[in-house]
Amino acid sequence: MLTVACNQQINAYKTVHTATVSGRDTESDVLTKCALKLNDCIDTWDHPDIGTRLSDALKLNQRVWTIFQTEVANDACQLPGEIRINILRLSAFINRHTVDIMITPAKEKLNILVNINLNIAAGLQGR
Repeated sequence: MLTVACNQQINAYKTVHTATVSGRDTESDVLTKCALKLNDCIDTWDHPDIGTRLSDALKLNQRVWTIFQTEVANDACQLPGEIRINILRLSAFINRHTVDIMITPAKEKLNILVNINLNIAAGLQGR
């Protein structure tokens, strides 16, 4: 049920942003949203429903990075080769780190994902 609601929210978000925002802005916004969800897990680590919220945040972040991975692996991608390779390597790291967190949860492990997302989001915004 959560997946359906999440997909509906994502689709609504995509529709609004497609009409009003550039691709880079959308990517930045989504990375920031993921970072905020992950950071919320850090801040509320001792809350009884952390397992569900952590799982949801990690899955969303992993989905976003899988989309990036798919896009840069596409032959039609216009990014320079070196940038494409770096994004693929970063995606692979994020996948491995996410699995590590799923196997052995620790709030300290979330910091790297939050920092990566926020730094990439800032870069996409030209900051």
